[in-house]
Amino acid sequence: MGFDRSHTAIITAVAVVAVGSMVAAAGLWVFQDSATAGGEAEAAAKAQAAPSSLGPSGLPIPRFVSLKRDKVNVRKGPSTSHKVAWVFTSKGYPVEIIAESDHWRRVRDSEGEEGWVYHSLLSGWRTGVVSPWRQGSQTALLADPTSGAATVAKLESGVLGRIERCTGKWCNVQVNDFSGWIKQDALWGVYPGEQIE
Repeated sequence: MGFDRSHTAIITAVAVVAVGSMVAAAGLWVFQDSATAGGEAEAAAKAQAAPSSLGPSGLPIPRFVSLKRDKVNVRKGPSTSHKVAWVFTSKGYPVEIIAESDHWRRVRDSEGEEGWVYHSLLSGWRTGVVSPWRQGSQTALLADPTSGAATVAKLESGVLGRIERCTGKWCNVQVNDFSGWIKQDALWGVYPGEQIE
């Protein structure tokens, strides 16, 4: 199937993450809500990068997961007695688990902010944010995992997509109705060299 470069779609980010009174752009993605869809263990099994260590859950730390709900409180400590530091407002947004405490996970977002989230609010679905460190830029979503491939769409910085698989250099992602390849180092939500099947 050929792609007409003159009619390339441009997919833009929308505001989805509330941090105090500030709003950060992240992107838009709609996920099916299923109790069994993509648990933490499934995500860990699919990721083939060597873990630094194992947490109390038996899963690797660090690791990437995504938010299971539209509204997720991020707390200052690992219990409901700790104050809410901010609220994520985007189902599917990727976070990195960097520590565990019983049923709580210390997470880091794409801006480097950290806090604690209850484990059942996290999903094993792998997602990525396109170049959040390059605000206002565009990244090509390509038909094939090669630099000279046809452009399927242009993704603005902050757009959120579902990661289907990664080779260690390229990731196949789905963004809205578009599917294609993006260089792995242009995504926040996957480690350099990580392979995902």
